[in-house]
Amino acid sequence: MTPSTAQPNPQHDTYTSPLAARNASPEMCKVWSPRHKFTTWRKIWLAVAQAQHRMSDSYVGKNKFPKLVTDEQVKELADVASREITDQEFDLASKYERELRHDVMAHVHCLGDQCPTARSIIHLGCTSQDVVCNADYVVMMSAFHLLNQKLVRVIAAFSDTAKQHTELPALGFTHYQPAQPVSVGRRIAGWAYDLYLIRAEFGNRMFSLAPKGMKGATGTQASFLALFGGDQTAVGLFEDDVVSNISLLCHPKNVRRTLNEFDGYPGSDRSVRLCGQTYPRVYDSMVLADLASIASVLHKIATDIRLLSNRKEIDEPFGKNQIGSSAMPYKRNPMKCERICGLTRFVMNLVGNAYDTAATQWLERTLDDSSNRRLSLPEAFLALDGALDLMHTVASGLVVNEAMVRKNLMLELPFMATENILMEAVKAGGDRQDLHEKIRVHSQAAGHRVKQEGLDNDLIDRLKADPDFAPIHHMLTEDQILNPMNFIGRSVEQTERFITEVVEPLKERYKDELESLGSADRGV
Repeated sequence: MTPSTAQPNPQHDTYTSPLAARNASPEMCKVWSPRHKFTTWRKIWLAVAQAQHRMSDSYVGKNKFPKLVTDEQVKELADVASREITDQEFDLASKYERELRHDVMAHVHCLGDQCPTARSIIHLGCTSQDVVCNADYVVMMSAFHLLNQKLVRVIAAFSDTAKQHTELPALGFTHYQPAQPVSVGRRIAGWAYDLYLIRAEFGNRMFSLAPKGMKGATGTQASFLALFGGDQTAVGLFEDDVVSNISLLCHPKNVRRTLNEFDGYPGSDRSVRLCGQTYPRVYDSMVLADLASIASVLHKIATDIRLLSNRKEIDEPFGKNQIGSSAMPYKRNPMKCERICGLTRFVMNLVGNAYDTAATQWLERTLDDSSNRRLSLPEAFLALDGALDLMHTVASGLVVNEAMVRKNLMLELPFMATENILMEAVKAGGDRQDLHEKIRVHSQAAGHRVKQEGLDNDLIDRLKADPDFAPIHHMLTEDQILNPMNFIGRSVEQTERFITEVVEPLKERYKDELESLGSADRGV
């Protein structure tokens, strides 16, 4: 075959993060994209200019300070900031950054070239982190909302699957040893409940964090105080104006954050109260800790499915032409759950970066946070996004092999039924101590047969052959003492109550969002 004479694709000659190329959704990649970030920077510069314009309009009649920003400058800036940054502007900003060695100022100059009339007032009074920190907050909140919707989608999918198997008894496990039976539906609902619990904490975090606001070089707002002629009230009103517009950028539906969501004080009740040049980096540790908590639950669920897959009780969805192994054609490996475990383990380990960064911020600011945060924050969200999509595919296509579930349960049920058998035999007139010893001996013999000889559990046959249990021989059947439903307690009721009282209202609340998400399976 003659090699192609076409130019090689440069994409294949450089490293590309598997998170963006293979795992995360296009929606989450867009949230963390350079275009979204730099477009957000521009919207923040617009919000600053608009607030300064409104403030000078309000105070000009009182001669407090001169008009800072004109109508023409705001309009010109708004026309450019209302659209996404173009590829040509990216190239121009890169050119400026090579010269200036400063990414924020590079984009200030680039934006100024698009807005020559407004050029002189762009970034007025601001330090770089007044733009970067607030933009990071907007990006994180957008990512929060997307993950929240995907959490609800996974909870709903597990709930639907649980509902189908509410009354299917299965062997329970403690210490990964056979234990009191549960129902398959209850086990799956338990996975959904763990996600529901951590989602509540995740949701609290979404509304407990606030934008940095406009604080200046070391957080004192000295530059803005000078800009507004020493008028502290004006500085507070200006910051509130900017933060209101920042809040509008945080949610896809532009839901405004209301004042009563915070316990702040006048002039600073919708932004960080006190900080240095950046928002407190402990914010990042709290965010990544929440993501790690979600990851830990997903890892536990995926591990459970992998364990049950080994017992042939549950399989994750498997494509018609999917290959499980290059060497062993028969294999049907739980590859999606294995990927979930790998991705979530990555997320759990990223939280250490945030703790280290928060711990090593010197006084009002040091710059060793930036390069680390550019990796740890987006990659944590991207990896968890991919894990949630994979888990939704698994949850919505989970295969329950009912025959194997029943077979595995019935192999162990005679041992678990021994207490019930003992009670019935005593009620029929037997001596509790003598019967207990006989059951112990028969159980040990049956266990030896299973473990050492690889044969079936014959405990019930042994008891049926023992004359001391003759009064209850007729009860040693699957429709009486050995009925699996007698051993699952309130599994059915607990599952139905959780679905009805918790999941159904959640699904109704997020009905539109769940429909808009579409399929999570991207075929990778």
